[in-house]
Amino acid sequence: MLRVDRLNVIFGLGAAKNHAVKDVSFTAARGDSFGLVGESGSGKSTVLNCISGLLANWDGTIEVDGSPVFHKRHMSFYRKVQMVFQDPYGSLHPRHTIDQTLKEPIAIHRLGDANRRVDRVLREVGLGPRFRFRYPHQLSGGQRQRVAVARALILEPEIILLDEPTSALDVSIQAEVLNLLQEIRAERNLTYVLVSHDLAVVSHMCDRIAVMNRGETVEIIDRRQLQSGSLKERYTRQLLTASKGYDRAAIDQFQDF
Repeated sequence: MLRVDRLNVIFGLGAAKNHAVKDVSFTAARGDSFGLVGESGSGKSTVLNCISGLLANWDGTIEVDGSPVFHKRHMSFYRKVQMVFQDPYGSLHPRHTIDQTLKEPIAIHRLGDANRRVDRVLREVGLGPRFRFRYPHQLSGGQRQRVAVARALILEPEIILLDEPTSALDVSIQAEVLNLLQEIRAERNLTYVLVSHDLAVVSHMCDRIAVMNRGETVEIIDRRQLQSGSLKERYTRQLLTASKGYDRAAIDQFQDF
């Protein structure tokens, strides 16, 4: 469903040049959930921004459902690929009701039957029609992120890009949103690409995972390898150790990769 081949992104020129993404390649089959993990600054969100069309200065190949996509996207691309952002507080217009937010993409793509679509998608994300005419400031962080998921689903896409969708939420709410995303993927047979620095999240959500460091893919592993700790690369093992919590003895042995 998605193929990324030798993706490169360079910011700046001369001495200020930053090769942010270096020859990153991966594939995700229809219905799969693929994860990108790594430290902050490893390039994982940049990869997501290239796929979504938010970033245009990339080189390489990106294919969606067998068709190449280019720097300038046709509107039909956004019917197929949608994104859920990290910050549920910044991704919704503060002066638009939930109804306005959800109807905007319907109007842009001239889909029609807006009221039925809004009602259905709000029920699907567990909010229901009573939230329809509220403003973002009247919702909790978890409820806002459910609205963000609803906005991504309203066009009935086939690929959802998830940029750390629970990192800004309380731990008690994170599991609810992750379970909701899992249920929606199963019901709609969606393909997910999930960016996270939290290995517990990707272990729960993803079938296969690309581990990134300094813009490069260190290795691609599956859920079983992550859960059992049978990892080939030292960097991945170190990342797994760090994810388990603060351990002074372990940290003293860490290397700079």
